[in-house]
This record gives sequence, C-alpha cells and structure tokens, in this order.
Amino acid sequence: MDFQLSEDQQTAKKWAHEFAEKEIRPVAAEYDESEEFPWPVLKKAAEVGLYSLEFYTEMAGTDPSGLTMPIALEETCWGCAGIGLGIFGTGLPLATLAAAGTPDQLVEWAPKMIGTPEDPKVGAFAVTEPNAGSDVSALRTTAKRDGAEWVLNGQKVFITNGGIADVHVVVATVDPELGHRGQAAFIIGPDTPGISQGKKEKKLGIRASHTAEVLLDDCRLPLENVVGGMEKLEAKLERAKDKEAKSSSHALKTFEMTRPSVAAQAIGIARAALEFAVDYAKERTTFGRRIIDHQGIGFKLADMAMEVDAARLLTWRAAWMARNGVEFEKAEGSMSKLKSSEVAVWVTEQAIQVLGGYGYIKDFPVEKWYRDAKIYTLFEGTSEIQRVVISRALAG
Repeated sequence: MDFQLSEDQQTAKKWAHEFAEKEIRPVAAEYDESEEFPWPVLKKAAEVGLYSLEFYTEMAGTDPSGLTMPIALEETCWGCAGIGLGIFGTGLPLATLAAAGTPDQLVEWAPKMIGTPEDPKVGAFAVTEPNAGSDVSALRTTAKRDGAEWVLNGQKVFITNGGIADVHVVVATVDPELGHRGQAAFIIGPDTPGISQGKKEKKLGIRASHTAEVLLDDCRLPLENVVGGMEKLEAKLERAKDKEAKSSSHALKTFEMTRPSVAAQAIGIARAALEFAVDYAKERTTFGRRIIDHQGIGFKLADMAMEVDAARLLTWRAAWMARNGVEFEKAEGSMSKLKSSEVAVWVTEQAIQVLGGYGYIKDFPVEKWYRDAKIYTLFEGTSEIQRVVISRALAG
C-alpha cells in the first residue's frame, strides 16, 4: 500500500487546483447570486482539457489507482461545488454509457455530450420524478414500443443539466409489472421533438449548477437508442420475469459507480471551509491570544481536520476498488458518499461557528459552502438510503 501520489496524479492535482483558484473562485459568488449556468468557465475548462473526453479516458480511465478523478473533483469543488457540477455533471450520463451502453453508442454519443472547446456541450441523466426519488421502482415515465420507435412520456424533476443538455439519458419503465426490473435507459439526442425543459429550480446551494424539470410528451426515438441495444434489453426483460434471477437497475448501477466521485466533491467543500477557518483562527485574537490557541477552537479545528482526512481515505479506497474491479462487499461506495457528505455539512457548520457572526454573512464564503454542502446528503442517494445499502450488505 502506497499513499504517495504518482507524478501524473500530482500534476493533475496541481492543474485542477490552479484552474479552481484562477478561474472558479473569483466568479463563484457571482454565479451563486445569479444562478446562471457557468458557460464561460466550462469553455475555459474545455480549452485547457479539464472538460474533455481525453480527460475521462486518458486520466480517469487508464489510471490504475482510480484516484485521478476524485483528486480533480476535490480540487474543482474546493473552488466552487456549483461550478464544479457544471463542469463534471456530464459524468453521470457518461458513466451510464460506459457501464451499460454498446461500444457504438459510446462512440456516437459521448462526443455529443462533451462538444468541442469552441462549442462545449453538456449531458444529463434523468431518473428522479415527483413521486419517485430514492424508490426507483416507483418511476412512472414510460417507454412504449411503436413499430420501429420508442415513445416516451413522463416528467422528471431535479435533473442536473436538465433541458440545457444536448444529450439526455432518461430512465423509463418498459414493463410496469416488473418494477425496476422492467426499466431501461434511453438516449435522447439534440433537437429531438417531444422533450422540453420545465421549471428551473431555485436552490439553497450549488446554485451555479442548472437543475430543472425534463418533460417528455410523445418523445419518439429509434429502437437502437435504448442503452445497451435491443438484444440486451429483451434478454434483461426475459430474466426479470424469473423472480429468482438477478437483475440490475441502470439508475442504481450508475449511482453506485459514481458515489466515490460525489464523495470527492463533498470533500472539496469541507476542505475549503477547514482551510479558511484555520487561517481565520490564526489571525483573529481574543483576550490577547489567537483564537486557535483557545482549546474550544483548537480542538474543534482538530476534529474538523481529522474528519476531512477520514472521509478522503474512505473515498480513495472506494475509488481504487471501483477502478480495479474489486466488489463492494460492504457497500464501500456508499460508505464513502455517506461519510463525506455528512462531514461536509458538519465541517462547514463548524467553520461558521469558528468565524462567529462573520461566518453568517456573505462577506465571507463559509456560509456559501454550508449551503452547498447540504445537497450531498440528498442527491444520488440520501444519507438514509446509503445506510440502507450498507446495512443490507452487512446482512448479506
């Protein structure tokens, strides 16, 4: 076991950190206030290669340790989690194609999700519905076959990049009687009739990230746009009819793969708050001493530092396991996401406490980090769902 980062990983860490410091942090408050999608920042990320297929394939895909992506995500979200999601939110639909799509689908659609440095695009992964969040078996969006086409109808909510994406990957029910075993994912390309953006959500945090409804009204797709292809879908549906056979959900499989990456984002927020609180505590004096020298503050900062490092270690372990095909026997992916998200909320709250009244006002960034952190205990599986997954793994 070697905790020394390779030269390539150290370069990637420095590269992502410098981009976050120079291009993200200076505009973070502006986008938090306006809630606009950070297209100019995304374009700069594309120009330097941070947002590119090459980054996903060469740096994230061929790194045997699996740590390059979590490292880059932590540094980017250290700058701003909302803008970081703007840059890396396309990773969700890409992960679905990589895990379940055919080689031809990956080659055709992945470049359309990313675009070019001159004209960057984004992708969206649409699962959640008004009455189906954690319970994916309750999805009501349908995909019905009509000759040589699929016809999709339904409403998706809380979708990252929903409506502004060039490519949407949408999970829908093909056979309602089979529950989540009768679902499939579908690729909806640009300018497809029948798909539209509904309400854009106004959020507590990560406000630079675009979150909106996606509406499907007789949206017609070629049969080959089902993720994995028709042959694979038909075989899956046939297996699903055998209640004893194993069958996986595209949504749950994607979330399990990406949980360490989500965890890394939360760590970036927590680390930002920790560093700011430590710097503040070194400069602020009360009763003739720096407040970091008072045990009440010094011990609080010590616990914050310990929790951030513990969360990172769980995340790096899960990322390494995922990259090397080591099965999550104890739901290690869920452990990393659960720990990191709750650490982010706790550390940012403690950072506000260290700053006192200054932590509560917008003149200082810790209140923003506190608002940004909360979503990580909710999306891509709530903390409660992570505990369900872990406890079920323990129960066998």
